[in-house]
Amino acid sequence: MEPIPKDLFDILACPLCKSDLRYTKNKKALVCVKCSHKYPIRDGTPSLLPY
Repeated sequence: MEPIPKDLFDILACPLCKSDLRYTKNKKALVCVKCSHKYPIRDGTPSLLPY
């Protein structure tokens, strides 16, 4: 089972460069395919705040 529902995951994008996001191997974070910025997933909710 995926931590984020597929219909939501399909519309997510990196807030910094607007590229697609992919899960890390352990599925505890999302990583941008272009700029490689990582965004943690907590309780099924991605934290897309760039810092």
